[in-house]
Amino acid sequence: MSFTAAEIAQHLQGEVLGDSGVVLKNFAPADHAQPGDLTFAENADYLARAEQSAATAVIVGTALTSKIKVLIRVSNARVAFAKALALFFPEPVFPPGVHPSAVIAGDAQVDSTAHIGPHCVVGSRSRIGPRVALISGVCVADGCLLGEGAVLFPNVTLYPRTILGQRVRIHSGTVIGSDGFGYVQDAGIHLKVPQIGNVEIGDDVEIGANVTIDRGALGPTVIGKGTKIDNLVQIGHNVQVGEHCLLIAQAAVAGSTKLGNYVVLAGQAGIAGHLVLGNRAVVAARAGVMHNIPEGETWFGAPAQPDREGKRQVIALRQLPELLRRVAQLERQLGEKTPKDPKTQIPKQPDNV
Repeated sequence: MSFTAAEIAQHLQGEVLGDSGVVLKNFAPADHAQPGDLTFAENADYLARAEQSAATAVIVGTALTSKIKVLIRVSNARVAFAKALALFFPEPVFPPGVHPSAVIAGDAQVDSTAHIGPHCVVGSRSRIGPRVALISGVCVADGCLLGEGAVLFPNVTLYPRTILGQRVRIHSGTVIGSDGFGYVQDAGIHLKVPQIGNVEIGDDVEIGANVTIDRGALGPTVIGKGTKIDNLVQIGHNVQVGEHCLLIAQAAVAGSTKLGNYVVLAGQAGIAGHLVLGNRAVVAARAGVMHNIPEGETWFGAPAQPDREGKRQVIALRQLPELLRRVAQLERQLGEKTPKDPKTQIPKQPDNV
């Protein structure tokens, strides 16, 4: 697929500096670019590399110029990079139709524009909306609702009554709506609490590979619109995830916790149950959150705490070896071991100091 620099600039709402009629056939990183390729540079260092490459044109921000390359100048180079990639490498269009090996319940409703691939199963009373694509081996259980343009990659499983909004993307191996982890002890035995809720996922949500989202014990587990969930994330029953959140790989959220809008959970963050994380809260990688987090705060550590307090403690711990060395030196100067408080084991201050 080829475009002129002018056509790309129009698509990106930018301007061309240089030959606007030059034809660009591909998008590539600077170190692999060939003549006819477009690349991008979000700062002067990247532009210097792009200038040394074989790339024909470069997407740049408003502050950069070049005497040797055609530039497509935009307000935000990284946003333009994403849009240009989509231009050169558009999403595949799946042809409508049902593969002969698919199993569709008699009372299921499948839109005529939907694509149902090999070995897919669509359960009773489920509704498959326009331009939905079930790639292969997808199981949609009874009573599910899939909104327009949803794409489910191979071996995705939707348990009963799962609801997907429009343009939802779910990657391979993910399970939506499995039983929440709910048990009570009865005479020394773990008695299962029936999980009779479901999962509701808003518009434009993307869910990575091998994610598990449990259905609610009562009522729904909810994922707000625009939220992006990385691979290997676990979301417990009755969790409420707000809009436009980012949940990074191996993060886990225990049952009945509520995340506000634009919350970020970095990799391997763990959130205890029945907590509230305010809008735009950020949890650092490998943090263990045991308390509510107010709006806009960043927490890290295990147990997690506000970043400023945690950083002070980290600095203090790094100073501890030097402090112990100085205490030992003082003890030698005093000629005897300084007595310690029996409760805290902290050296007591000598009376003559």
